[in-house]
Amino acid sequence: MKMPLHVVHVEDNATDAALAESLLDAGGISCKVACVKTRESFLTALGQEKVDLILSDFSMPGFDGLSALEVARARRPEVPFIFLSGTIGEEIAIDALKRGATDYVLKDRMSRLPSSVQRAVREARELTERRRIEEELRKSEERFQLAARATNDVVWDWNFLTHELWWSDNFQKQFGYHPDTREPGTESWYRHIHPLDKERVLGSIHAAISTGLQTWSDEYRFLRADGSIAYVFDRSYIVRDQQGQPIRIIGAMTDITNRKQAEEKIRGQAALLDKAQDAICLKDMAQQILYWNKSAERLYGWTAKEALGHNADDLLYQGESASSIKALHSLIRYGEWQGEEHQVAKGGRKLTVESRWTLLRDEHGEPKSILIINTDVTEKKQIEARFLRTQRLETIGALAGGIAHDLNNALTPVLMAGNLLRQDAKSPETRQLLDMMTSSARRGAEMVRQILSFSRGVSGEHTAIAPEQLIKEMSRLAQETFSRSIKIQTRVPQHLHTITGNSTQLHQVLLNLCVNARDAMPQGGSLTIEAENVFLNPEDLPAGAGLNPGPYVVFKVSDTGHGIAPELLEKIFEPFFTTKDLTHGTGLGLSTVLGIVKTHGGFVNVASEIGRGTTFKVFLPVNVSAESFSASPEKPVLLPGQGELLLLVDDEAAILELTKLTLETFTYRVLIAKNGAEALEVYHQHQHDIAAVLTDMMMPVMNGPEMIKVLRAINPAIKILVMSGLDSEPVVQKARDLRTDAFLKKPFTTELLLKELRRVIEATALA
Repeated sequence: MKMPLHVVHVEDNATDAALAESLLDAGGISCKVACVKTRESFLTALGQEKVDLILSDFSMPGFDGLSALEVARARRPEVPFIFLSGTIGEEIAIDALKRGATDYVLKDRMSRLPSSVQRAVREARELTERRRIEEELRKSEERFQLAARATNDVVWDWNFLTHELWWSDNFQKQFGYHPDTREPGTESWYRHIHPLDKERVLGSIHAAISTGLQTWSDEYRFLRADGSIAYVFDRSYIVRDQQGQPIRIIGAMTDITNRKQAEEKIRGQAALLDKAQDAICLKDMAQQILYWNKSAERLYGWTAKEALGHNADDLLYQGESASSIKALHSLIRYGEWQGEEHQVAKGGRKLTVESRWTLLRDEHGEPKSILIINTDVTEKKQIEARFLRTQRLETIGALAGGIAHDLNNALTPVLMAGNLLRQDAKSPETRQLLDMMTSSARRGAEMVRQILSFSRGVSGEHTAIAPEQLIKEMSRLAQETFSRSIKIQTRVPQHLHTITGNSTQLHQVLLNLCVNARDAMPQGGSLTIEAENVFLNPEDLPAGAGLNPGPYVVFKVSDTGHGIAPELLEKIFEPFFTTKDLTHGTGLGLSTVLGIVKTHGGFVNVASEIGRGTTFKVFLPVNVSAESFSASPEKPVLLPGQGELLLLVDDEAAILELTKLTLETFTYRVLIAKNGAEALEVYHQHQHDIAAVLTDMMMPVMNGPEMIKVLRAINPAIKILVMSGLDSEPVVQKARDLRTDAFLKKPFTTELLLKELRRVIEATALA
């Protein structure tokens, strides 16, 4: 429903006034008419809030139409004014229109009134709207000009309809172009875009215009009047009409040259920091990482994107670190700190770094951030640890020689006493105990030999070995020493092939594997030791190992423990590599296993699954040319003497007594001496009766080599058997150089002693 028109009708004839209102109503024009006759009442009506139309008679007594027009134009110039008169002539009508009347309607043609009113009201409203728009536009232009003056940006206005481009006064200030020298239109813009950026910038703005976007922005280089280059950030708003066609673009250009130069400087500095070998990071006082260089990415495995914003304690220490807290306290107190830290990389890999911290403060002197430079010394520390361990091993090796001599001297009487006592033992139980005693003494001697072999890199003597015997001994040892929570099983088929090797070394292989299996099952589990015969083809052997295809015996040691991570499987055989802490492992167990197996012509395989256990397979070749071997030792053959007189020289009283007793038991006669000087005196007294001399190499007063030289000078043909608790190459070579007839490694059995004596006495001296 349309709102009625508020009409003021100046008319002194009520009939004419009623006629006009009825005509308007008949013409579909709803009106609220205020009819006035005097100037005063007209002024009052014009003072109302809403007046849409003024109708006026031309001739009235006391207040004529032209006077009413004059008042209306002065008070309400926006309201349309139409004359209704029967007396107005053409000249007067034209004059009235010139004075501001909207139209005139003759009373004899009143039918025109509705159309005249509609046209007048419509034109008046259009005029009012146009003036409102113009006013708003004027105010907007004023605000736009003020805003352009208030900002440091260069404001521009591109009118698509006129192709004009307007620049704010800052265009001269920022780029040096005087208004008089500016090119007309858009040339003042795109002619000054850097040639290398022009195609991209023009393409992007035209794409924004043609695709219906409302905004556009870009960064590019803009040429100043003096030829220098400015970096600008340009953004704009695209104004479109009701049909969506672009009519205007208003934008603002910001000079970002200083920012770009600063960014370039920062990038240059960052590039230098990225070339640094050390890991460099910056963190705030809340431990949040602010900077992370390329070396930090390489060292820790986290990219800058992954590290930035994260807490350094969570990332590098996996929780709050006591060393980090201590370093922070020292840093705040002194401004700098340096020391060694233990950290973790991505995936949990442990690192040791030499760290230098520097405290950075703000303009008020308050702590702001911490610059950290970390040098990876993990490998250096590992090498140092290996060097210290190697030194300890070298020290042990040096001590092992002296200890081995004393241990072998201590074991010699045990072996010889066991053999003597067994001759007189009557009960099977006693003989079994004596056999166990002598077997343990031999094992102890072999262990001493093994220690010397390991420390000096000397291979032990290889003999035929029954695999089932090795497994039986290892099973018994494990059952006696391992926790009862570990179930030990053995699987040994019949007719296993015989292998050739050093029994003590192979015993050590199984022992190391079983100990590792035990350590992998702290809560208990199952340990299985087994062996089987296999035939390996060339494709079954490790590539490049130089091994021969053929029959092998494979030992398997399996556990149900926690398993070995796939990434560690390639490292487990490296010397000093261990997953245990320093108090529980040296990292030599598996490297020793591999070294021993390689010296036996074999190889090792390992398979493991996290949470399911590990199986080690040791492949050892079968010596097909070896004679048939029985796991049961043959009964020793003891060769008696024929009453020969022997000179026995040793500083160990127990060895002297037991060796003398043993020799006399087997029909030899024995003279004894405690050192070389005493032996020479005895020899002078009985030199024509002595058949052979048995002497130790290391003795006080005069040692064995010095004594032998004197004996050779006295009697070049004298037969000499050397005894020593050491069988290292220098000791054996010394005995050869002295042209001795035999070398007996302590401890030795009665069988070996008697056998070598008979051989020496009945043969010529060794060359």
